[in-house]
Amino acid sequence: MKAFGSYHPTLLMIYFLGMLLIAVFAVNPVMLVMALSGGICFCSIMDSSKETLNNFLFYIPLFFMIAIVNPLLSHNGITPLFFLNGNPVTLEAILYGLDIAVIIVAIMYWLKCYNRVMTSEKILYLFGKIIPKFSLFLSLILRFIPLFKSQIKKVNETQKSMGLYSSKSYVDKIRSSIRVFSAILMWSIENAADTGASMKARGYGLKGRSHFSMFHFSLQDGILMIFIIVDLAIVISGMVFNLTGFYFYPRMAAIPNTPFAWISYILFGILCFLPFMIEIKENLKWKYYVSKI
Repeated sequence: MKAFGSYHPTLLMIYFLGMLLIAVFAVNPVMLVMALSGGICFCSIMDSSKETLNNFLFYIPLFFMIAIVNPLLSHNGITPLFFLNGNPVTLEAILYGLDIAVIIVAIMYWLKCYNRVMTSEKILYLFGKIIPKFSLFLSLILRFIPLFKSQIKKVNETQKSMGLYSSKSYVDKIRSSIRVFSAILMWSIENAADTGASMKARGYGLKGRSHFSMFHFSLQDGILMIFIIVDLAIVISGMVFNLTGFYFYPRMAAIPNTPFAWISYILFGILCFLPFMIEIKENLKWKYYVSKI
């Protein structure tokens, strides 16, 4: 298990919900760049080099595609750079498009990190007693995503060994894809039914049922949770009271440069890179212990 993922599920849920909330509603470029950078660093340290490269190959074109769409559709702003089909393409629209692209990619990175850290066991622990049906449904979704990938690969390899992909025609490829989809669909339905029957046989969701838990709230969890909650409260307060506010239209505003804004930037930067720093710390500690063997 990764170092940050070893903390209590309640702490992890508060952290990810806070990060996603800020990433969704923040417009300040400084905060968004830190959110994106923190998500990239955290996701990269958990993935292999190949997965990190594949992420970049997917997110970089997506970033520029989103950034280009806004100035083509929105013509607000008072600083036209050039005209396209008689419509002005403004500096404010281009910068706002870049801002939106940063928001979307940052959210996708943090959701990817959330999916890696918040396992189905943690979801069941957090919501099993409160909303058991929803927590079971959510945990099944999180569990089935990697299972789907593995099962699709197995079905593809099986069909190739049977010679079903021997033809290079598009019709044959479509038929083969339909066969794979049909097999995966039936497999997923059977798997979900078996899991539901198994959970029901074990008395899941019944009143008075005891719950085994591997998660224990320690002093370290408490200290880190207090820091995260206070940090989030300060940053979100600055957003609510417009102390770190920013806007692009009609003229782009100046980035807030007040003492409170700088405090918010520093605290939010620490918050964004907190998982990455914890992972680096544990990796260095592990290498140090290995070197002493």
